[in-house]
Amino acid sequence: MKKNIITLTFALLVLVLIGSCRKDKVDTACVSNTTIHFATQIKPMLDNNCTSCHGAGGTPPNLTSHANVAANAGVILNSLTGTGVQLMPQGGPALNDTLINQFSCWISQGKQNN
Repeated sequence: MKKNIITLTFALLVLVLIGSCRKDKVDTACVSNTTIHFATQIKPMLDNNCTSCHGAGGTPPNLTSHANVAANAGVILNSLTGTGVQLMPQGGPALNDTLINQFSCWISQGKQNN
């Protein structure tokens, strides 16, 4: 009987821990058959959230061109996730996981200028 109570308590604890790890943000997996487009997905995301500071004449890197975004893609991704650098956009809030995941997928798909 004592073993059953311990097992039940452990199972309940695991369920509570799993449930508490759920994020409020939407997260989607990078699907290999879904192409992320720079012109219609990445550029608008950057224009809406980044280029007010990282535009022409602003704080480097300039994120208004494909070439600059592609050259700085790793740093941008780290900034979006707060990995080893300051989380961006500065002053927050952080972008939702879907946008961050799209950017990550765009990188893994070769940073295409499409």
